Amino acid sequence: MSLRINDEAPNFTAPTTQGIINFHEWIGNGWAILFSHPKDFTPVCTTELGYMAKLEPEFRKRNCKIVGLSVDPVENHEKWAKDIEETQGYAVNYPMIGDGDLKVAKLYNMLPAEETGTSEGRTAATNATVRSVFIIGPDKKIKLTLTYPMSTGRNFDEILRVLDSIQLTANYKVATPVNWKNGEDVIIVPAVSDDDARKMFPDGWKTVKPYLRIVKQPH
Repeated sequence: MSLRINDEAPNFTAPTTQGIINFHEWIGNGWAILFSHPKDFTPVCTTELGYMAKLEPEFRKRNCKIVGLSVDPVENHEKWAKDIEETQGYAVNYPMIGDGDLKVAKLYNMLPAEETGTSEGRTAATNATVRSVFIIGPDKKIKLTLTYPMSTGRNFDEILRVLDSIQLTANYKVATPVNWKNGEDVIIVPAVSDDDARKMFPDGWKTVKPYLRIVKQPH
């Protein structure tokens, strides 16, 4: 069964390029992004992990750790990391999980439909993880799930944007409109009455419709 938003993120212990981690302990009291890639030493994955290396300081500012995963062994990750830095210009300073026994890939339903990971005689080499992303909150609950086809590189700027929205809406009774970016106006959620909204947003808001009230982003 696939994982859904607000499910608890399955815990696991796994080897990484920064040692063995217990996932929930590693997350601690912050946020985390777990993202998988199909295979080391492949072109799209190289660009993706290099871009995540570039964005890692931005995630860190938001108290969010990132960790990559594929079914390749940790030793391959370590060798490949040199290629990533050479070609993309950024060193991979976040851990990469070596999921050789497919344990995490199965827990998080990261295998494509035709690759169950359970057929007799199959190995890690013949099971490729698709491009999955999970944002996990301090409560260890899944806040976002995203899966791309193997042939399409992800937009990690979008993942950062969504994290900004999730963190903002976790603290204030607002929602973010289409294409919202950090710092732009937000929407007061319909469950908040006008009377309560006056207390929360004393500077006022713009009412487009009774259910659509635009207000400056709270801080």
